[in-house]
Amino acid sequence: MAADTLKPKELDTLEFAMEVYGGKEKIIDSTDLGAVCRAMSCNPSVETLEKLGQGKKLGEKTLKLEDVVPVIVQLKKEKKDEGCYEDFIECLKLYDKNEDGHMLLGELQHMLSTLGTVNI
Repeated sequence: MAADTLKPKELDTLEFAMEVYGGKEKIIDSTDLGAVCRAMSCNPSVETLEKLGQGKKLGEKTLKLEDVVPVIVQLKKEKKDEGCYEDFIECLKLYDKNEDGHMLLGELQHMLSTLGTVNI
């Protein structure tokens, strides 16, 4: 398989996502590009989406399937290692003080509410 194409299953998933957001014509509004990318297991930043053609206003422009395929291919090439379920569980074990498979609700709330913030 060439590096600039999608696997048949990925293409089917993309076609389905395009139909969900764009109807039978599979033409989406450019503001839905992020949702289609997430349906394809890509999680680009807003900045990246804007560089790849996402519009800021509804009705600004539309994208066809053939416009979206290169975007998804590029995002899949750039995709970083995101970890897996086991990595997530290992991270949660850091908060399991009694080593009994439980953590305090307050610690979980704090961890999730400060996730991604930077303290200077």
